Amino acid sequence: MTPHTTPSDDALLRLMLAGDEDAFVTLYRRRQGGVYRFALQMCGSESIAEDVTQEVFMVLMREAGRYDTSRGSVAAYLYGIARNHVLRHLHRDRNSVQMTDESEEDGASFAAQLVAQDDPLGDLTRNETIESVRQAVLGLPAHYREVVVLCELQEMSYAEAALVLDCAVGTIRSRLHRARALLLNKLREVRETDSAPSRIDPARCFA
Repeated sequence: MTPHTTPSDDALLRLMLAGDEDAFVTLYRRRQGGVYRFALQMCGSESIAEDVTQEVFMVLMREAGRYDTSRGSVAAYLYGIARNHVLRHLHRDRNSVQMTDESEEDGASFAAQLVAQDDPLGDLTRNETIESVRQAVLGLPAHYREVVVLCELQEMSYAEAALVLDCAVGTIRSRLHRARALLLNKLREVRETDSAPSRIDPARCFA
């Protein structure tokens, strides 16, 4: 690569296909973080997210020639690969774990948006809000979770998300609208549960 330039993803991919190892390293460093965050926000597991990220770039090394510029950006191509691998992992392992601080900033931002839209969280503290959002996102069905992760947390456009998920832009809009409603309902349930007085069974106190 020519020094002091910032080649596009497409240019890096072309250089990579021509045998330029530095181009692959540059592309990896540029896109690895986003792929990892997407996988983490989809599954809640650091180990799965790490595995998926590695798998994505292994696929890129093997199959970069299959990338079609007319079907979207390199980033969308990588997220599409990541999505397939995440869903495969989730199918194999139904057990989800808590999301970690790796995604705290994204969770905080999205939580703030939800609060601004509908004030669903009442007196919950900021940290509780973040954790509630994390768990609510993880509790969504996969086809709703992925649009929330792509459009809200990864800030991808509807058109780009549609390319990743191989569906129409209208489908993205309708799924995101439904996902937001589901999230708000889940968060209201958390607020109501936390505000409800705890019930004590007298019989258990003397057991």
